[in-house]
Amino acid sequence: MSARAVRGGPHGRDDQARARREQREGRDEQQQTQVGSARVDDHPGDAERDRGGEQHGADRGGHATADGGAALVRIHALRVPRPDRDGKARVRGADDEEDDRASGSGGARGGRTRVGDDGPMTPDRPAGRRRRTVDEHRAAVSALLAPLAGLPAEELPVAADAVSADPHRYADRVLARDVTSPLDLPPFRNSQMDGYAVRAADLAGASDAVPAVLRIAARIPAGVAPVPLQPGTAAPCMTGAPVPPGADAIVPIEAAIPDGFVDEDATDATVSFAAPVDPGAFVRAQGSDLAAGAVLVAAGTRLLPAHWGVLASAGVATVAVRRRLVVLLLSTGLELRGPGEELAPGQIHDANSVALAAALSAAGAEVRPLRVASDDAGRVRDAIRDAAAGIDLLLTTGGVSAGAYEVVRDVLEGGVEFVSVAVQPGGPQGLGTAEAGGARIPVVAFPGNPVSALVSFELFLRPVLRALAGHPRPDRPSREAPLAAPLDSPAAKHQVRRGRLDEDGRVVAVGGPGSHLLHAYATATHLVHIPAGLDRLEAGDPVTVWSIDD
Repeated sequence: MSARAVRGGPHGRDDQARARREQREGRDEQQQTQVGSARVDDHPGDAERDRGGEQHGADRGGHATADGGAALVRIHALRVPRPDRDGKARVRGADDEEDDRASGSGGARGGRTRVGDDGPMTPDRPAGRRRRTVDEHRAAVSALLAPLAGLPAEELPVAADAVSADPHRYADRVLARDVTSPLDLPPFRNSQMDGYAVRAADLAGASDAVPAVLRIAARIPAGVAPVPLQPGTAAPCMTGAPVPPGADAIVPIEAAIPDGFVDEDATDATVSFAAPVDPGAFVRAQGSDLAAGAVLVAAGTRLLPAHWGVLASAGVATVAVRRRLVVLLLSTGLELRGPGEELAPGQIHDANSVALAAALSAAGAEVRPLRVASDDAGRVRDAIRDAAAGIDLLLTTGGVSAGAYEVVRDVLEGGVEFVSVAVQPGGPQGLGTAEAGGARIPVVAFPGNPVSALVSFELFLRPVLRALAGHPRPDRPSREAPLAAPLDSPAAKHQVRRGRLDEDGRVVAVGGPGSHLLHAYATATHLVHIPAGLDRLEAGDPVTVWSIDD
């Protein structure tokens, strides 16, 4: 199957909005915001890709340099196959972009007009003003936030009451520095099970016919330092209790005669054994789990319950973890009301701030929501200033397009570059810095339609946030799967559809491409990637899907 050439044409827009947009574009060219150096890595080679199945990005975490400076946050370029002319899937590359420019079937010149993505699609941009590619914008976001990789670590107490008091604070944390064990684990020889501590030599030659009979010594419960074991005696020893000096084996209670603990206070109490025992039997050796001085948990480890447990077992009181980024999440608009508030005509509930707050939190960020029910630039600017203390990133949603009431754009213009990315949904994007609290903070601006905002988060911000948090696999698990039915797509854009996998592993689209279809998004388990350069995929064609149902 080959990509069909798509004919674009002008479509009507409000003259005032067009003039305003063109004026801004002229200023954009003069005010290219410097966001630092970026790197977008190609995916591993074909051999790795051909292994198939769930693929995770590896070794991509942003990290601090030895002197505490910022290290580069690396993310992989999207690797999205498209059906070739012979029907086989291949990965779109530079040659394809040249083909598109020559044929007019994609890239900066192909385009069509369609309603449903953040408002009507604009026709092709003027010469010299091509849309930014998805990979280019991913790289720009990565470069903007790269300095945050040098943020200092945060100390967390290793204590159950601290975890229970603030469980979110402990969820999905990444260790900032190696922790070495201050003691052997276990710290002393202890019993693997309830039984008798004995000298193996005292049971040599024991049999049913001639059992070994030993006198009962004092019991040894867990938490008590035992006295040395005398020859010819057996000490009842509980699970986890120290094995007494002089003893070198534990005989399980079931192998004793009688098969229960004898009253140690009984006069001349004895216990019999009808079989010999090997030295070391059922004894946990000191340091058999880990020796003192060895690395207990390595830096970069995502701390799971077992890690917290082993830290506690070694007596570690506090650990240094990668600090969560503090994100000020701004939503604006006269029409917005919070959940549970009564709606007047023309008003809507604010879905974006709730959805993005949940997404940010799951990605390891600390969220400070800020909703300003106003389209007045002064009020929005004041609200940002008042809430900006201690934040690392300002994330906005809405007000970034070319309409008459784009308050976010009005407030941030000058330090933030507003661009068009060749993606559907999520084309209008903003990136740069803003003055807040006496310092300049990075700003990421998403479009206002809810699906556009969530897709933008998945494409551009989530992988960088997870890399900054120290996660070695910041990207979503991805795989290739065949389409269950044909799908149309705007050839000039990378389209991200929502879908599920059927019982045969085929991709079934959920809902249409519209950026307002939030309920359909909520029922999806995968994001479906259709590369730029195609306007139609047939049933059976392979597509890249990201799993989002974790």
